Amino acid sequence: MKADVPQVIDTNILIVANEMHEGVSPECVIACVEALDRVRTHGRVVVDDGYEILSEYGRKTSPNTGNRVGDAFLKWLYQNVGNPERVERVSIERHAKRGYLQFPDDEELSKFDHSDRKFVAVAAVHRSQPPILQSTDSKWVEWAERLSVHGVKVRFLCPGDVKKFIKRKRAGGA
Repeated sequence: MKADVPQVIDTNILIVANEMHEGVSPECVIACVEALDRVRTHGRVVVDDGYEILSEYGRKTSPNTGNRVGDAFLKWLYQNVGNPERVERVSIERHAKRGYLQFPDDEELSKFDHSDRKFVAVAAVHRSQPPILQSTDSKWVEWAERLSVHGVKVRFLCPGDVKKFIKRKRAGGA
């Protein structure tokens, strides 16, 4: 079977699939599990060749000892990192101000979370500008429209959960 369009996968997809994110709906967990399973069975994922994304995944999961879906996904990534049919690697360069040279030079994105800029840089530099899969990080909602101006697409797997978390934040909750 021919591989799907490549995807950039935010770390929270793995965390939710591992059922390690408090307050998410069962539907969100299922959506994240299914997304990771689709990529593992017939998809492709895009990461940076400096292993920044894989390192972040490794800090949030247990690929060697865990038996959860996110753990298994990272183990699969490590096993396939040299297979360009399954894992595409792109180069991103550090930048003093923007975090990465490939992150859009846009004043409206100046407050974008620095730890998430690697995902944007990877999506922006890839020839097909693949979507960034996002599950529950409500901060991305604020930036998705502006990122789209630069050709970076964000695909929310759990829009209901994101709305719930935004509402909770606005009400002063955690």
